[in-house]
Amino acid sequence: MSDWNAGIIQEFRDNEGVVGGPFEGKTLLLLTTTGAKTGNLHTTPLASYRDGDSWVVISSAGGSDTHPGWYYNLKVNPKAHIEIGTENFDVVAEEALGTERDRLYAGMVAIMPGFADYEKNTTRTIPVFKLTSV
Repeated sequence: MSDWNAGIIQEFRDNEGVVGGPFEGKTLLLLTTTGAKTGNLHTTPLASYRDGDSWVVISSAGGSDTHPGWYYNLKVNPKAHIEIGTENFDVVAEEALGTERDRLYAGMVAIMPGFADYEKNTTRTIPVFKLTSV
């Protein structure tokens, strides 16, 4: 885990889910996945928003040409755990496809316009996941 992510995770947990910096005023969740290769648990802070009964997260990797590690983890094991504010619960991840993916991605762009730049910086279609409580 990067020092940057470790700092955000610590700030999140110390302040009941409230953080500053690029996530200030936004909904942040901590996603804990099971490693696709190692089976180890990995926690990643992610911008998110609510869509019906699910939380939406974007596998942008900042517009990188490669998916972040947590993408592969969810593809192998879609059962995960999230922390939002002071709440913790298990979820199952489902990748959104086609027009649903586009609608959900646009929802994130409306909240955090920088996600539009991520799409411009890569040739890959950036995956979108819905995380639903189990």
